[in-house]
This record gives sequence, C-alpha cells and structure tokens, in this order.
Amino acid sequence: MSALLEMKDVWLSYHTKEGETEALAGVTLTVDEGEFVALVGPSGCGKTTVLSVIAGLLSPTAGSVRLCGRDVTGPTDSVGYMLQRDTLFEWLTIRANVLLGLRIQKKLTPERTAYADALLEKYGLGDFADRYPAQLSGGMRQRAALIRTLAFKPRLLLLDEPFSALDAQTRVTVGDDVCGIIREEGGTALMVTHDIAEAAALAGRVVVLSPRPAHVVGQVVPDLPEGGAARRSDRRFTSVNGEIRKLLARHG
Repeated sequence: MSALLEMKDVWLSYHTKEGETEALAGVTLTVDEGEFVALVGPSGCGKTTVLSVIAGLLSPTAGSVRLCGRDVTGPTDSVGYMLQRDTLFEWLTIRANVLLGLRIQKKLTPERTAYADALLEKYGLGDFADRYPAQLSGGMRQRAALIRTLAFKPRLLLLDEPFSALDAQTRVTVGDDVCGIIREEGGTALMVTHDIAEAAALAGRVVVLSPRPAHVVGQVVPDLPEGGAARRSDRRFTSVNGEIRKLLARHG
C-alpha cells in the first residue's frame, strides 16, 4: 500500500540576481494515512519550503511529489494549509469566517455547511459562532482556524508553526487541543515546528532536516503514550527530546 504523501529525491533551487540558491537537496519523505508527522530543523533550513512544494505552491527543480497517488502539479483541494496566525477576519463572525473559504471557492453546499456547524458544536465553539474573533481567546481562534480548514475535508493538513504566535503556556494547551481534534477527525498532518519538545509531545514521528540546503538526516519515533499531556509526564519524554537534539547537533 502506497503512502498518502510521497516525496522522492526533491531538489529546489531559487534563482535571484545574486545567483542560484539551493534550498532543498534530495528530500525524501513519506506520510501515511492517519499519521501526524513533525518536521524539525535549523532556522532557515527550508522547512516551510518543503510545505510549499507539497502544497503545489512551488515546483521542484528535480524529483517527484505524489499525493493520494497523483503527481502534485499545483494547488489542490486535497491539501489544507494552516499558517502561523489564524488569519481570521475581525469584521466577520466566527461562523462566517469558518464558511468563508467554502463560499469563495463556490463549495458552500448544505452538506459542507452542516459539517462545519457540527465541528463548531463538537469542539466547543457552537455558543460562540455569532461572536467576533476579538471576543475569543487565542486558543479558541486557533480552533476556529482549524475548523475552517477541516471544513474542506482535506486529505492532508500542512501546519506551519501553527502555535508560534501564542505565549508559552497557551501554546502547550492549544497544541494539545488542536492535535487532539485532528486525531479525533481521523486527519493526516505534517507540522513544521522549531520547538523540539512540541514535536516530541504531539507527533507520532519526528523527521529531522539538515541545514540548508535541506535533506532528511534521520527520524525519531517517540515510544510514548498518545496525547501531549500524557507524553510530557512520561519519564521517557526527556530522552526523546535528547534523541532529536542529537540528530540536529550531529548535522548542524
């Protein structure tokens, strides 16, 4: 059985006035259906570039990217992209924000609307659907942003530092919350993060990239309970963090 996402020997070079800059150097990566994978690496190594290639926003110089058994040649509805900030429109209600993408893409069917409303209710935002983003906490805003993405029923969720705009304490709580929702809905996700502890706490597999030009230098599969809070309290959590740090240091 093939993986949901397959990147094989992907290279990417940028051409600028100063010359050619190599961003990716033979990235090979797979993500199976239902997996939650974290991508870590040094700052500026190309983690977000990997997501952009998967989303079809950038075309690789060489190599192949396949999603759901098809070559990625441009943006596709099979991918949902969640950015660092929630990007909610302050003048729209939470429900209107959640439905906006579907409306713009002319996919606001009764079935999708009902699904979005059900998600709002299921994950504690039903009573806040008619409120505005400024009236919600940072965590609730991120939950609304996730529901907006899930409303499209994407096969793969790309999360680009989705909790980095939050303070440290809120970040932990919201990270556990959002990842719990993704797992509850049977989603598949690839998350970029600079936070090693966050990767170890949330992901089923942590893939480590080298400095730019990025390539995969190894991975760590945490042998820990599922769920952030349970993992952080496990005595083996520190050693998992240490494994990730060793990979980064060895290739830094």
